[in-house]
Amino acid sequence: MNKTVLIVDDSDFVVQMIAFTLEQEGYTTLACFDGRDALKHFDGRHIDLMITDLNMPVLDGLELIRSVRLNAAYQHMPIVLFDSNNTHNDDYLKQSGATALLSKDMMGEQLISTVKQMIG
Repeated sequence: MNKTVLIVDDSDFVVQMIAFTLEQEGYTTLACFDGRDALKHFDGRHIDLMITDLNMPVLDGLELIRSVRLNAAYQHMPIVLFDSNNTHNDDYLKQSGATALLSKDMMGEQLISTVKQMIG
């Protein structure tokens, strides 16, 4: 069974690039373009990992993570938070509820290695 990764970003280009990269590695991907849209996927279906942007309209990455963490079925699901500014530190990561914080500039190999480390 393929591992499923939910990708949430308001940039269609970023979503397509991450999805393509992960699908080349054998992962199944689901795509959403804001946090509210992403919440629809947390209805009991199996999601192994979520990758979300920090800054999005409607419902940003932090609000999305907080909402997901309130759902008992997804409390321990790994979450990668992308920050295009790369200005946040480990304290911010802990407060966010995310499992890992990556810069959007580091998407390529660092993304794959992070995903593999978290879910295999």
